[in-house]
Amino acid sequence: MAKPASRLVLPTLLLVFFIYGVTPVISDGSDHRYKVGDDVPLYANKVGPFHNPSETYRYFDLPFCSSAPVKEKKEALGEVLNGDRLVSAPYKLEFLGEKNSEVACRKRLTREDVAKFRDVISKDYYFQMYYDDLPIWGFLGKVVKDGKSDPSEYKYYLFNHLQFEIFYNKDRVIEIIVRTDQNFLVDLTEDKEVQVDFTYTVRWKETEIPFEKRMEKYSLASSMPHHLEIHWFSIINSCVTVLLLTGFLATILMRVLKNDFVKYAHDEEAADDQEETGWKLIHGDVFRFPKHKSLLAAAIGSGTQLFTLAVFIFMLALVGVFYPYNRGALFTALVVIYALTSGIAGYTAASFYCQLEGTNWVRNLMLTGSLFCGPLLLTFSFLNTVAIAYQATAALPFGTIVVIFLIWALVTSPLLILGGIAGKNRKSEFQAPCRTTKYPREIPPLRWYRRTLPQMAMAGFLPFSAIYIELYYIFASVWGHRIYTIYSILSIVFLILVIVTAFITVALTYFQLAAEDHEWWWRSLLCGGSTGLFIYAYCLYYYYARSDMSGFMQTSFFFGYMACICYGFFLMLGAIGFRASLFFVRHIYRSIKCE
Repeated sequence: MAKPASRLVLPTLLLVFFIYGVTPVISDGSDHRYKVGDDVPLYANKVGPFHNPSETYRYFDLPFCSSAPVKEKKEALGEVLNGDRLVSAPYKLEFLGEKNSEVACRKRLTREDVAKFRDVISKDYYFQMYYDDLPIWGFLGKVVKDGKSDPSEYKYYLFNHLQFEIFYNKDRVIEIIVRTDQNFLVDLTEDKEVQVDFTYTVRWKETEIPFEKRMEKYSLASSMPHHLEIHWFSIINSCVTVLLLTGFLATILMRVLKNDFVKYAHDEEAADDQEETGWKLIHGDVFRFPKHKSLLAAAIGSGTQLFTLAVFIFMLALVGVFYPYNRGALFTALVVIYALTSGIAGYTAASFYCQLEGTNWVRNLMLTGSLFCGPLLLTFSFLNTVAIAYQATAALPFGTIVVIFLIWALVTSPLLILGGIAGKNRKSEFQAPCRTTKYPREIPPLRWYRRTLPQMAMAGFLPFSAIYIELYYIFASVWGHRIYTIYSILSIVFLILVIVTAFITVALTYFQLAAEDHEWWWRSLLCGGSTGLFIYAYCLYYYYARSDMSGFMQTSFFFGYMACICYGFFLMLGAIGFRASLFFVRHIYRSIKCE
């Protein structure tokens, strides 16, 4: 198998280089150095309602004009996934070239154009452009209500003049600010044709800010003292949760375990016919392989892959790859790293499945490959159809879908198969300290709070309470216009989430075994992953109480993709909880003498 595997390495690396390499840190291919009068690229990206971040459209889907043929910019995979559709803007901003109320283009708006502009202005539409890779935004117009409650009496105005203020340092562009001039308004209240001159003013100012620090201003918003206090409060709150939980385990669980060890050691020295109690009583059943072991192994493999993906993403974030408005870098990294880590899923699932004496490892491998990607594909298919119906930029072009399919076919699937073959050939036996009896022991009746759903509720609440404050800022960044750059704090929160999940799952597993319930395998995975359900419940709260999102497309995108993300958290944290419980159960049964 080594020879075919080696043949796949070079094409895989070339494909990864193609995908990740074309995500431009400098998207126009230049070195950002200009001479007086040089054309500096200004691209119009998209427009959309301010409160619906997923619902964006191409700039020229609205009846804007252009003085020259519109040219589309070639975009990388991550930019397309991000919904970016850059085209040449109607404004020309030469380096150090000042202009005063220059006409960019003229257009006579028809009654249909006026009605379209009036509709988008009422929905608070904004535009986004990029000048030398620096983002700029602005609103398209304003609504004047004058205290009136009837929308038919409102006045609608279109901003037709933009003021560009550009800062430079020697031969480089450092910062750009765009403002709409309230003195230049076009009244669109009435349904009639209107002649519009789109004009703009350009002013250049010198600054001492070095080129290397020009993106820092976009990250300062999330680093302001007020926000940092809240972030640190979140960290302290999470740390207190960890300390309390650790203290609980150290003082209660370890003391109980110590007493159990002493008791069982004393029982071994006493009469042999003395009846066993507690978790030692089920030593002959605790390592009995669970039902649906192929599905369990696939969940462990997929969860391990997603955990590895999260670790790599945090590593890239901490070294500064995902600086603000590095268009599509996060999406590109997610696609590439997920493809490259599929071998981990195949190896983990196949090796564990074979340890559980499974025989149909090929079916297990297929289940592993589709356990997360299957629901994601179904969700994407539905949401992409919705985006196509809306003609939004979130709809992926056919060529991008083909590229993603090729990544799956040429990278993800081969690595998954190679990992599965390596896991199958490992041929390691399951390390069980106790011999399993021939017939399973009957589980005594359990109180309601010891059943699966109440245990999942208890297991998910503590980890969720450790991260819920930080969740607001993440949601406001992903589903809003906030900028999130404090990846160090986010990494600490993620580490705390992992530790709390492992600890609480171990504690609940012990109480389950102490109640003589030996079916802990699936319970530990479900309890560990239950935090994902709490996160999805928080989605409902955020949508209705903390955001102004509305409309079928935005609602379906929010709940559809958040369902996939929470499902990924369920698999990842479930795998962590299971691994911690397996280590714990092996440890305690290795510490006693089992017949």
